[in-house]
Amino acid sequence: MKFVVTAGPTREPIDPVRFISNRSSGKMGYAIAEAALEAGHEATLISGPTALAAPTNARVTKITTADELFEAVHRETANCDVLVMCAAVSDCKPVEVFAQKMPKQRGEFSLRLTSTRDILASLPHERSYLVIGFAAETHDIETSAQKKLREKNCDAIVANDVSASDVGMESDENAVEIFFQNGERKKISRAKKLSVARELIKIIFEMREKRLTKKT
Repeated sequence: MKFVVTAGPTREPIDPVRFISNRSSGKMGYAIAEAALEAGHEATLISGPTALAAPTNARVTKITTADELFEAVHRETANCDVLVMCAAVSDCKPVEVFAQKMPKQRGEFSLRLTSTRDILASLPHERSYLVIGFAAETHDIETSAQKKLREKNCDAIVANDVSASDVGMESDENAVEIFFQNGERKKISRAKKLSVARELIKIIFEMREKRLTKKT
């Protein structure tokens, strides 16, 4: 199968020095790309800024902003079997990007923000590839994941609790629960992210095989 995996954060510039971003390290997305390659699949990794080395044999597209990620996802999904949206996309960006470094502000000041484009919601509803979304939450994890599954028309949502410092974002370990369109759910217990990714690749492969069986 041909996987497209997004990973890492996006950075939304304020000026040439400052930006808005998040805590994503990219480790989970990179692990998914590595696990896909280990299993004999092809992997295109669309990566935001990280300190990680790309898996050997992965085709890598580097992006910085949410807009760049939007364009890369739509370009790469023209020829794929599975899209795994693991990147932590900034929800907002500055309305104005200053050409020069802003002087230091004293006291309170305002920075006007606007929403970034919703990549998952922008994908076609009728498509040939699977879409696996991620929901990193600090509370109401099941509710948020189920809502995202319905509203973003994903085939599955991988939800994880990022409220703790020793699992999820920036950690080498993760624990997730996967929610499917048919109401099923599966848990992958806490383990190294590569181990979690290997289990996830097996589950995605089974989803793909079931879809192909239904078509025949």
